Amino acid sequence: MGPICPFFFLVLIFLEGNPAYPACNPECICSDDSFGRSLLCMDTSLRKILGNIPKDIKKLRIENSHLTELPHGSFSNNSALEFLWLNFNNITVIHPGALEHLRDLRELRLQGNRLCTVPWTAFRATPVLNILDLKHNRLDVLPKQALQYLVNLTYLDLSFNELMVVSEDVFIQWPMYQKSRKVISRAEGMSNVVLALHNNPWMCDCHLKGLVQFFKSIRPPVILMNSYLMCRGPLSKAGQFFYEVELNSCMKPKTSTPNSNITVQVGLNITLSCLAQASPLPNIVWNYPLKKLKEFDVSISRIGEDSIHSELVIPSAHLTDSGNYTCVASNSMGSSSVPISLQVQPVPSSSSSLTSSGEHSYIYVRITKQTLYGIVLEWYAATDNASETWFTLYFGIYEAVKKETVSIGPGINTYWVNDLLPATKYEACISLQSQPPRKDQCIVFVTGNDISELYRRERVIHIIVVLCALALAVPVGMYVCASEAHLGCLGHCLDNCPRRKNGSRCPSTVIESRETMFNNLTTGIEEGLCLGEIREDQSQQIPDRESK
Repeated sequence: MGPICPFFFLVLIFLEGNPAYPACNPECICSDDSFGRSLLCMDTSLRKILGNIPKDIKKLRIENSHLTELPHGSFSNNSALEFLWLNFNNITVIHPGALEHLRDLRELRLQGNRLCTVPWTAFRATPVLNILDLKHNRLDVLPKQALQYLVNLTYLDLSFNELMVVSEDVFIQWPMYQKSRKVISRAEGMSNVVLALHNNPWMCDCHLKGLVQFFKSIRPPVILMNSYLMCRGPLSKAGQFFYEVELNSCMKPKTSTPNSNITVQVGLNITLSCLAQASPLPNIVWNYPLKKLKEFDVSISRIGEDSIHSELVIPSAHLTDSGNYTCVASNSMGSSSVPISLQVQPVPSSSSSLTSSGEHSYIYVRITKQTLYGIVLEWYAATDNASETWFTLYFGIYEAVKKETVSIGPGINTYWVNDLLPATKYEACISLQSQPPRKDQCIVFVTGNDISELYRRERVIHIIVVLCALALAVPVGMYVCASEAHLGCLGHCLDNCPRRKNGSRCPSTVIESRETMFNNLTTGIEEGLCLGEIREDQSQQIPDRESK
């Protein structure tokens, strides 16, 4: 028994002198090295910071694990930590209070994580921190006060992130930079301060001018780890180094036009021009009265370092194209616009106008949207006296004597029709407000037979155009028929029906003559005949005549 007692006595002394060893996580290694007591956890399944880290650990290294965040008070029991390495994890979030109680922390390495932002105020809890490694993350913003609390930092690595624009004030207000300026003025010695900012997608426009000038002027003890910072954009600057690039000051857009008042005749092509000067280059948008219904071609070309030219092309101008067109240029500094007044001289046109008391009134109607139980009617109207002319929309079941009415002002309007019944014939008419509608001022459409049929045919509503003077934009999958119209109107439509290169749009076996078609149309919508184009890729949606 005698020799055994000294053995247990030695074991007891060992455990008291090494309290960390029993507390080591099975996946980690505890050791003593030049840093002091260390805990190393490499390639582990850890998903959060260990809660039983020995209190005397000075270096904690958790790498290639599954950490995703550093919550508040992650190291509240480890105030002795001086070195914290958390490289190559999946950390995306750091709580502002995650570093509390780490007043002795000197080195923090977070390389190869997924950080998009850093709570810079968290470094108030680490006053002696002198190494911060954040390379190979996803940081895209560096606030002006980011380095305010890093008063003893001598190494900052922000390389291989997503920084595009950073203000020079970030570094000018950094206490270590200010301290270095004082040291230089007094010709005193000071340790080097190393910055690493290479391999970021720098956008070398006017916003980066201050930072570029700052880096051109810095001198030791502030040192760039890699002084060859390169522009990623814009295209005109891509590939240039900071030390060789010249950047303009930022400028709010200035817009101009060579002609602010334009008058043309109906049917002519017209081009509106706009010149914008700004830094950075602005975005240009054209606004005009009928933009919701008409989309004109717009071209933009660069003509200088900070100038672009834009053109809006109106093919075959119509009376309804008259109005004010505005070219708006905008960038981060503000916006500017220039108006252009366009007047289209009216030309009488019997094929596309509704005439009353010598006034030329144009009304264009289309069905713009279909749902399971409704449609959206959309129109725009123009008259010679647009500020005083009003119209009325009549809508309801075709056979109903009294229909719902809606007043329409000149310009654009829409009307949403809900709760449509299946297999029902509807009528919509437009007339001058002071006059009842005429037959040639109406359109008629028929809903599908039932809900299941609507689903199978992608909720297609079968349209019957009654007024050939109205321009009806037919959505994909619909087919247009003519019904209850005058023979002359039908003949006009047939004469102007576009032809395919390889034949007629309408099957020759269906349309035999105008008279035959007119006779068939008078028998009702069940005997309607195709006049419009059936898209080839939608042809399977058209029911045969037996199913109607």
